[in-house]
Amino acid sequence: MNDRAMSNRIFRTITFVGVTGLFLLAGGMVPVRAQDTTQAVVPAGEPVVFRGDTLFRLYGTVGPFTPEERATALAERLDSLANDPLARASSVEVVDTSGAIDIRVAGFILMTVTDRDAAEAGLTRTVLGEQYATQIQATMQSREGAATLQSLLIGAGLTLLATLALVLLFKLLNRVFPTLYRLLESWRDTKIPSVRIQRLELLSSARLTDFFIGIAKVLRVAAVVVALYIFAPLVLSFFPWTRRLSTRLVDYVVNPLDQGFDAFIAYLPNLFTIAVIVVVIWYVLKFIHLFFNGIEHRAIALPGFYPEWAQPTYKIVRFVVIIAAAIVIFPYLPGSDTPAFRGISVVMGLLISFGSASAIANVVAGVVMTYMRPFELGDRVKIAETVGDVVEKTLLITRVRTTKKVDITIPNAMVLSSHIINYSSTADDGGMILHTSVTIGYDVPWRQVHEVLLSAVENTEGIMPEPKPFVLQTSLDDFYVAYELNVYTEQPNQMAKIYSDLHQNIQDRCNEAGIEILSPHYGAMRDGNQKAVPEQYLPKSYTAPVFGVRFSGSSASVPTSGA
Repeated sequence: MNDRAMSNRIFRTITFVGVTGLFLLAGGMVPVRAQDTTQAVVPAGEPVVFRGDTLFRLYGTVGPFTPEERATALAERLDSLANDPLARASSVEVVDTSGAIDIRVAGFILMTVTDRDAAEAGLTRTVLGEQYATQIQATMQSREGAATLQSLLIGAGLTLLATLALVLLFKLLNRVFPTLYRLLESWRDTKIPSVRIQRLELLSSARLTDFFIGIAKVLRVAAVVVALYIFAPLVLSFFPWTRRLSTRLVDYVVNPLDQGFDAFIAYLPNLFTIAVIVVVIWYVLKFIHLFFNGIEHRAIALPGFYPEWAQPTYKIVRFVVIIAAAIVIFPYLPGSDTPAFRGISVVMGLLISFGSASAIANVVAGVVMTYMRPFELGDRVKIAETVGDVVEKTLLITRVRTTKKVDITIPNAMVLSSHIINYSSTADDGGMILHTSVTIGYDVPWRQVHEVLLSAVENTEGIMPEPKPFVLQTSLDDFYVAYELNVYTEQPNQMAKIYSDLHQNIQDRCNEAGIEILSPHYGAMRDGNQKAVPEQYLPKSYTAPVFGVRFSGSSASVPTSGA
């Protein structure tokens, strides 16, 4: 059989089947159509359709509203509430009011169940209302809308477009920010100058450039994070299953911003009050500073108030004023009336109280010493066992620099509890007395000792000629007499050098006068022993006396050489 015959046979078969179908359709159409009409029952009432699902039907009218209007309004309300996380989390309630059953969500009336609705369902209004409430609750808490092929295709297409936009944005960022980095780098030492105050350089151009580049890098990371955060909820909103998660992600950022903005608007009156208090306190402090500055520079004189008290007193008054301002401002701070804020305040107060006991003791001691005036900056003092010049005094510590150029920091509480010797306090008022002691044997006339000691003062720098130096004989000991030389000086800070020069001159004058300084204890057998005086001070003809032995019963003595 050739192809032409085969094609004719297929055509005849198709024609026969088509004619037979038309005949059967023409002969049996009327009976079938009558049967379908009798079996198909169109339900009455108006359906409530929410996102493609029919929840139930409404039959009765409520006032001027027909069932169709009721169904449309209910669908709109459900759609509005479904986008509200708070409403979705709320339970659906059935409330029996006078003559009607209301279904409410979060205090909002969704619908009213009528007698006609209950009659058509064959239930009481209360039972029907419970059924409607259960269906609404389940629908609002279920997945948001049914997934259809059309919605999935649309979501996939929108996701592709969003992804392309995100990729383009990343490419744009990868081009813009490196260009910005290079531009800022090219401005180093040119368009980005150093920050200076006259000749003092606060920030160099290199540091400023690195700072701006760092800000640009932070902005780049922030832009990427924001883009990803916008992209994720946007893609999730394209699909029915993830729309609720999308709304939740957006709410995580929008709700805090919204609440923060509302809180800021509500806080504006308190902020204005705080601003007024701060401005008033600022000018009060300026006036206080001006007043005490006048006292310090002797433009204002207060009886019994020393000028050196001005700055410490100003600091104390300023501290008290600031504390009072903080107490007044505290109730206007955001969250000051919350238990958490109060709890933190109590805990911080306890920590400060227990942890700063020694610091507070030092501050109190510093305030007390300020008004005691035991010493001033630059005074030569002795605090406990420390001798030196006062180089710094604050409310917490006193710093003393010793004669060895060693700075010693002493807490004010220790200073106040120790004895303080101020060598400089009387130096300007007639000078202070320096004294040193030597011991001379009884064989030396005391007048000669006085003369030699006073002559040693003449060549010593830093000693005042008036009042005149004087010598005291402080004790008559077993082997020697103790002499104390007293001199006056106006330079207590040079005390160590003055003592050193004075001791050198005393040695020189005693040696020149042939006086032995028997200090400390010095024992000698005079018969046959050379004097304890350096050879350059002895006469050239001096020879040590011989040591003689006297025999008992005879007046003769046998001289021997000095042993």
